[in-house]
Amino acid sequence: MKSRAKSRTRTASSIRQSVTIPPQLATAVRRIAKEKQLTMSRALVVLAQRSIEAETAARDNLKATYNRFMSEADPERKGEAGKDLIRAIFGQDAIAEDSIR
Repeated sequence: MKSRAKSRTRTASSIRQSVTIPPQLATAVRRIAKEKQLTMSRALVVLAQRSIEAETAARDNLKATYNRFMSEADPERKGEAGKDLIRAIFGQDAIAEDSIR
């Protein structure tokens, strides 16, 4: 008799990973998990996914702002695009407003 091997089609398998996190971070993750009624593992996954999405969005925003700055020909609009680029790199409060005008 031939034995048939079960063939499984895996779409996206999970990888079990053990991590050590600092106590303060563990407390924060535990609080978030409790608030959202998740396990600690699931809360870590959700937080990691959000972080990756935020990093991707920030990178895409930086590329778009850089491209806008480089393609701008009008000096006034190029100055505004330059300020937007500085804000994208260093944060929203990177440019002090001129209060003299």
